[in-house]
Amino acid sequence: MQEYFADLHIHLGSTLSGKPVKITASRKMTIEAVIEEAQSRKGLDMIGVIDCHVPEVLVQIGNWMKDGVAHEKPDGGIQFGETTLILGTELEVHDENCQGLIHVLCYFPTRYTMIEFSRWLNERLKNITLSTQRVYENAVVIQEKVRELNGLFIPAHVFTPFKSLYGKGVVRSLTEVFDPELIDAVELGLSANTAMASALSELDRYSFVSNSDAHSVGKIAREYQKIKLMEPSFEDLRHALHERDGRGITANYGLDPHLGKYYRTACVECLQVVDGVGAVLDGCPGCGHARLTKGVSVRIEEIRDQAESSRKRPPYIHQVPLDFIPGLGPKTLLKLREVFGTEMKILHEATFEQLASVIGEKVAQLIVKARRGELAFHSGGGGKFGRVK
Repeated sequence: MQEYFADLHIHLGSTLSGKPVKITASRKMTIEAVIEEAQSRKGLDMIGVIDCHVPEVLVQIGNWMKDGVAHEKPDGGIQFGETTLILGTELEVHDENCQGLIHVLCYFPTRYTMIEFSRWLNERLKNITLSTQRVYENAVVIQEKVRELNGLFIPAHVFTPFKSLYGKGVVRSLTEVFDPELIDAVELGLSANTAMASALSELDRYSFVSNSDAHSVGKIAREYQKIKLMEPSFEDLRHALHERDGRGITANYGLDPHLGKYYRTACVECLQVVDGVGAVLDGCPGCGHARLTKGVSVRIEEIRDQAESSRKRPPYIHQVPLDFIPGLGPKTLLKLREVFGTEMKILHEATFEQLASVIGEKVAQLIVKARRGELAFHSGGGGKFGRVK
């Protein structure tokens, strides 16, 4: 058994021919660029690209397999050099049982099963060439199709205010929309951590995953997990999510929730952070605007049904991405990469003395403090990220 770093929620901005995929993502986010960034700069062993339902992406992967650039592993997943690609798709579920739209992640073991799912999806959405399309289908039917194709089904960023399970998708329980037996894990999102999600007893049965939801190459691995596997393959990932045969997630790495865009309630107009559940009804005390975006911290308190979980969880390690560190710009980051290779080594392995010799004591001290959880933050809200004080 070995431990591997994995980020399972990465978008594509365009195909290699330049056609758009995720409209809000950088057009530089081709599958080739994503693999290069994840492998050479981030140090990830496994990545989930969640726009692999797009026909041109599937054709490109097929061409790479024919040319020997990549190969399909016996237990699922596509091997590119040192990195295993897990084929995934993000969907926007439109179900009459939903209070609002819900984003979900579906992963498949082989190119063939992803092609089958893409064909099935094409009959239920408007544009198969774009990312995160609205699917006009019952949520349980989607779950059943994923299971039929031997895939994995994970509700995405489940607490964010928009287009998520607990944000506006359900009143209180996932059973209002989903079959709980057909969920393989739950993705926390950038404004929540394990301690916060453990307030809901119905989540005790699921592993938590922490992923970047990257829309640009620089954001890859801003959240990720360390997973114990026999080898980085699709089936080993399945076993890890269900904690079978010694496999499992051994650590989640993610933003301190205060750095997330939706941790606290905030005004949609002036972005002023507002305290308290009652403030959601009273409007913004700063500009008087009536609409506020309810914070994840507030929403979880509304639906909390236990003080803490009975399930023993792996540690959730609060991480400050390097581009959040004051004084650490692109040129400084390039210096660090030249010396240490990947961001995983910068974040987890480089000593204070080693860092200081490259970037000076002041910034090196901030990186070490971030590693120890000793930094203070201005909390994010209303779509604006928090920041280091």
